[in-house]
Amino acid sequence: MKKFNIRKVLDGLTAASASSSSASAASAAQPRDNDVVHETLQSEQFQLCKTVRHGFPNQPASMAFDPVQKILAVGTQTGALRLFGRAGVECYCQHEGGAAVIQLQFLINEGALVSALADDSLHLWNLRQKIPAVLHSLKFSRERITYCHLPFQSKWLYIGTERGNIHIVNVESFTLSGYVIMWNKAIELSSKTHPGPVVHISDNPMDEGKLLIGFECGVVVLWDLKCKKADYRYTYDEAIHSVAWHHEGKQFVCSHSDGTLTTWNVRAPAKPLQIITPHGKQPKDGKKPEPCRPILKVEYKTTRAGDPFMVMSGGLSYETMGRRRACLTVMHGKSTAVLEMDTPIVDFLTLCETPYPNDFQEPYAVVVLLEKDLIVIDLGQIGYPAFENPYPFTVHESPVTCCEYFADCPAELIPALYSVGTRQKRQGYSKKEWPVSGGNWGQGAQSYPEIILTGHADGTIKFWDASALMLQVLYKLKTAKVFERGARGKEEKGSVDIVDEDPFAVQTLSWCPESRLLCVAGVSAHVIVYRFSKQEATAEEVQLLEVRMQSDFPGVAAETPDPGGDQSPPPPQSATPTSPQQESPDPPEGPRDNIACLQVRSSPLKQSPGYQVELVVQLVWVSGEPPQPITSLAINSSYGLVVFGNSSGLAVVDFLQKTLLLNLGTADLYSPCEPRQPRSPRKTRQPSAALCDANDGSGASEERCKSPTSEKSCSATTRRRYNPQHKNQLCRSLSAPNYAKDNSFSRSRSSSVASIDRESREALSALAFCESFARKGESWAGPCLLVGTTQGAVGMLSLGLPSPPEQRLVQPASVSSCSTISQLKGAVLTMALLDAAGTLLPPAYEPWYDPNASDEEKERIKRRRPPSPPGSLEGQDSQFALLCSEKQAKVLALPSQTRLYKHSITEASFVLRADVVNMGGANCLMCFCANGHIMALSLPSLRPLLDVNYLPLTDMRIARTFCFSNLGQALYLTSPTEVQRLTYSQETCDNLQEMLSELFTPVETPEAPNRGFFKGLFGGGAQSLDREDLFGETAAGKASRSLAQHIPGPGGMEGMKGAASGVVGDLARARIALDERGQKLSELEDRSAAMMASADSFSKHAHDMMLKYKDKKWYQL
Repeated sequence: MKKFNIRKVLDGLTAASASSSSASAASAAQPRDNDVVHETLQSEQFQLCKTVRHGFPNQPASMAFDPVQKILAVGTQTGALRLFGRAGVECYCQHEGGAAVIQLQFLINEGALVSALADDSLHLWNLRQKIPAVLHSLKFSRERITYCHLPFQSKWLYIGTERGNIHIVNVESFTLSGYVIMWNKAIELSSKTHPGPVVHISDNPMDEGKLLIGFECGVVVLWDLKCKKADYRYTYDEAIHSVAWHHEGKQFVCSHSDGTLTTWNVRAPAKPLQIITPHGKQPKDGKKPEPCRPILKVEYKTTRAGDPFMVMSGGLSYETMGRRRACLTVMHGKSTAVLEMDTPIVDFLTLCETPYPNDFQEPYAVVVLLEKDLIVIDLGQIGYPAFENPYPFTVHESPVTCCEYFADCPAELIPALYSVGTRQKRQGYSKKEWPVSGGNWGQGAQSYPEIILTGHADGTIKFWDASALMLQVLYKLKTAKVFERGARGKEEKGSVDIVDEDPFAVQTLSWCPESRLLCVAGVSAHVIVYRFSKQEATAEEVQLLEVRMQSDFPGVAAETPDPGGDQSPPPPQSATPTSPQQESPDPPEGPRDNIACLQVRSSPLKQSPGYQVELVVQLVWVSGEPPQPITSLAINSSYGLVVFGNSSGLAVVDFLQKTLLLNLGTADLYSPCEPRQPRSPRKTRQPSAALCDANDGSGASEERCKSPTSEKSCSATTRRRYNPQHKNQLCRSLSAPNYAKDNSFSRSRSSSVASIDRESREALSALAFCESFARKGESWAGPCLLVGTTQGAVGMLSLGLPSPPEQRLVQPASVSSCSTISQLKGAVLTMALLDAAGTLLPPAYEPWYDPNASDEEKERIKRRRPPSPPGSLEGQDSQFALLCSEKQAKVLALPSQTRLYKHSITEASFVLRADVVNMGGANCLMCFCANGHIMALSLPSLRPLLDVNYLPLTDMRIARTFCFSNLGQALYLTSPTEVQRLTYSQETCDNLQEMLSELFTPVETPEAPNRGFFKGLFGGGAQSLDREDLFGETAAGKASRSLAQHIPGPGGMEGMKGAASGVVGDLARARIALDERGQKLSELEDRSAAMMASADSFSKHAHDMMLKYKDKKWYQL
């Protein structure tokens, strides 16, 4: 038998092209006996589940507060339920069906919550468990729910409907009582019109047997529950929006649609005791004030020591409505305070010291729920300041444009960011503690630090502490401060800016936690490099580097330039530092050229402790065409380089020497070139277009860069206005030959001979610094740059750095291009290197040092990590290169560049995000596809470990913000205002119950107010009511079965009963059907008997009348 040679098989893999992707995927999934790397990750270590949701509730609709547990609940228009306690205590639940939550009612200090939905269903939530669940549900079928009221320490819930009726529900069993208040019995019998829906229900604070019912038409009824009749009816000619009691139960206040407040005496229903229009103009002739906007809600709260508080929303006059935003009005005694809000008010609640409605309320705060914010106002301080909100509700302060997640960061990073972020906090907040203080933190939270970075549309970047399943803002960086605001006129701005709205928006970012180096790319084709410093600094002039990246426009043949022709040089550039907008070589009527989209700030920039600007790189217009958006970005602190790319090509910038090292067209990535120096004095034509050299001459020069394979010209321009020794250096080449003008954005067309059929809009999609083998068969590794394109090509650039690190700022670095190492299907998303043992090789980094510290301190801390190539013998592979695209993943052996493994990730869909993460001490590849699948692949064999259909792509926001991190963590923006975190770790899922916070904590209910001796003696105190005797089945009977359907929830024993055997359920349904049929037959029999009795009575009366007039004449009648 012939001996099997694995080396020959591996050598033949590169030439084999007939094998299908499915066959290769299957082969990759099977472990090989000859595998050197021992993979420890198993599929049992992976499980996907949601953990917590942060941020402001999207589209809020209702709110409730438990005054004893100190828990706040917010319902949304999409059926979500968010519960909040102290800082870090929050919970998310979701109603099935997604109907809007119209009202919430706490069972105060009982650990339960009732939610009323727009689909006319009621749900009872159990809050005594860490993940709340529904215990019961009740679905109304014949009436629409409009209002709910649950008295304190009562188990009977009043339900008002659109028809004007009131039903009563037992919250323990979630069954309807037979007691019903019909609208026609509540209003005047002489009234001929329907009163409209029920808009308010509340019991008298001093008499539980009296129920106050408010109808939309303006009628208020005080109903006697025992006598089942209306005691008083109060009528006003304007619609009612809300009603509020005085705690003594003798007066109540109504808010109306014309902006008026009416105060009624309970025993005087004829007319209101007082009518006021808080925001209306009072005429001098005694006429009625001008109508105002409706007062949507009013609350009337009393105090022992002073005047009562009256808080209301709305009611502004129509004249001031255009000038003022939404307002909350606080009336206290003779003073009236109008508090303007940024967004419309959804609801508000007044927080009081006591939960008992028949005692002095003693209000201390007002919780205002806005469309996009939650504000708590302190009523105990002059000026009504707001409390400082501890929740991460500023995620959507500006729309999130990108997101990055870093788990297991350096331990000293969070304290450093927090120390500089505390100086950014606003002043003027209330000095009291946050009043929503219920719940307890989880006990088994992770101990490693986690940081989330969010980029926003206004150019800000926020650093968040995401440790222990919490989220707290640490530091906020405003990148827009680097640029001038409103420097251009409207006409010029419209023609120069490539983004009319949000020109400072963050496109992508690259952050090195170890060196604290940050690089930001914006939508206006700008890149900013930041360094972290704990000291304040002032930059006299922002250091700027302009890059001219030539686009190749599709549809036009490129003319081959004559290398021997004389090229006339451009006019000499002025050595005086000027702004890019002022040195445009084009006349005003010509096409724009060499103009940046944004104007960098020219005045000195004072920089607070934190991230400070190191360098600004801007792409400029080229021959009337705007620069293409930046699609990929990477920075390396050890090399001192930042690289970015777009559809025009690739640029490598030395941010230490502030020079452009490489400006490579996309088409030229497929052709080799010679190593170059950034400031070569040579002026002869180079054999490649991969690099345009800067010149050391005093005047500007021109240089034609031509690729022997592409036959197309490349141009690059750099400008500096900050370095005196390089002021006269200018690298410029001729513009591209004549082409048809196209005002739309276009990307370069690859014109390589080997790829002439490639799609015309190829861009750079992935960049990664590494220490590897730049060429096939090399024996020693060095600094390199991996480059991936949207067409699936992966190339390698070799980086030449000065060998003594001390010479890094003096000697120039060099970049040389190498051939393409692999080709994948779809755009390249991520690239990484593994060593021979399968361990991830992170890029080299430089330890952080404060750039504003003393020279001695810098020398003491600054220890650049030199490239440390692994020991490798010629002919032996010592690294694995992982390449992942939208469709597939490959693993190559380096330096032989032999393909070892290949896995087809998806055929019908495409991968949106792919990251190499550390999981359980080993590494794996995590992928999120557009069809919703989340997958995990082992490394280096690409063996499938997880494949779960989690979340289909329904919004580009998810694709833009989804990201994986180490230790089984991931997140995405599930709505414009909320961050959803999830885990793919089995260990985290098992410990999730311990890590989650607790909402319910055992708290004693405050004692009831003392009635006093005389009130107890003469009966002047609160009157109690035995609702069980009144609403129970014995007294009130059973409710109609067709009115509402009881649905057991999964959170209690009823859910287990509902999931029992189908035979038992069928028998129960048959028994119910028989009972209903018997009930209907009984009703029919009763109606038949009544009709027979009526007929007998009519016959008797007719016979008596006949006998009476039988013997009388006609004239005697």
